[in-house]
Amino acid sequence: MVVLRYVKTIQSILFIFYLCLFLISHPFFSLSDQAQASQGTPSEGTQALVTGIRYWSGSSRTRIVIDLDQKVTYNDHLLKKDIALNKPPRIYIDLTAATLSAHLLEPIPLEVGLLKRIRAGQYTPGTVRVVLDLESIVNYKIFPLTDPYRIVIDVLGTPREPQKNEAIDPPVSRHSKSFKVVIDPGHGGEDPGAIGPTGLREKDVVLHLSKKVRDKIRSELGWDVVMTREDDRFVRLEDRTAIATTEEGNLFISIHANAATDKRICGIESYVLGTTTNKHALRLAAKENNISPQQVSDLQVILADLKLNDPTKVIPSSRLADCVQMILVNRLQKRYGQVKDLGVKQAPFVVLIGADMPSILIEVSFISNPEEEKRLRNSRYLDTLTAAIVDGLKKYAQDTEMANDQPLPSASTAFSSN
Repeated sequence: MVVLRYVKTIQSILFIFYLCLFLISHPFFSLSDQAQASQGTPSEGTQALVTGIRYWSGSSRTRIVIDLDQKVTYNDHLLKKDIALNKPPRIYIDLTAATLSAHLLEPIPLEVGLLKRIRAGQYTPGTVRVVLDLESIVNYKIFPLTDPYRIVIDVLGTPREPQKNEAIDPPVSRHSKSFKVVIDPGHGGEDPGAIGPTGLREKDVVLHLSKKVRDKIRSELGWDVVMTREDDRFVRLEDRTAIATTEEGNLFISIHANAATDKRICGIESYVLGTTTNKHALRLAAKENNISPQQVSDLQVILADLKLNDPTKVIPSSRLADCVQMILVNRLQKRYGQVKDLGVKQAPFVVLIGADMPSILIEVSFISNPEEEKRLRNSRYLDTLTAAIVDGLKKYAQDTEMANDQPLPSASTAFSSN
């Protein structure tokens, strides 16, 4: 009997042992699955937080940016002006699975330019509603950007006419409203851009070059110039375009230095906004937009949805890029021999989205190439780049008669010898 009880005990222990092994190894009871079940997916059970609302408002255009801490689903709606209820035209955006930061609960009264007021509220426990009260609405576009996630709303309206009791400015001379160029030195602040073999930073050299271009435009052409940054500060890509639009610039020029993993690659290239299958252009867009290649692909889909391939906008930008690219290459080849002309291309650059004036992005040299980095440190080379860029802008303005109200240099002095 004692032996029998001993055998049964051993059998029970073995049964329990093998049962435990089964439970641990069986996929329906794996510890990893239990952990995943308790944690859920990264976004499950969480709501996006609306952290800020930024805006720029001009007389006929405005840009509003809604900042969030993660991706959301959203829907936009247009409400026409309601005279009976004395309500202006409005756009409202509903953000699903979102929570509003407490500091955004109060309305933002503006009465500046096209944008009259911004209101945001927790419409339902899971929905944030942002309402834009506007002076007028002709058209609007809305699109998301990533890293960090934000939603951009661009609104086109009509300039407000003076009211009966408002003072009207006295007549001014035909040259008082200057032809205006907006210059955008790429990167800045916490974003150094590309860095050359000996440590030259893109953000520094393009700021230096942009200031030279600004000064030469003012002194030689008499045009007004607005800079998106005049010192080493970080400016978001969508902010740069907003500055150009609300300042009502006639031309927008974003200046950058190129880079490639192959240090032998060199040359000059210019870009306009568009979609592309060119691998180099897509890599460059990822670099300048500071996003991943996959996010560039997503951005191309957004551009297609926004129908930004309107010839009335693409053709003027392409002509501007052609003028600048041609003179840049010709001038540099005369001074420095073989300088590669990489041409004018299209790519999905965030900084060009929403710019209604002719807009281009110039890659003035490859900072990753040892020889071109060395040149970018040289004042004479920067002076040559400056003169070529300004002469390219001048040629475009003359060819298109954009600046026909502005006194330009005579034909004999139209192009600098630098």
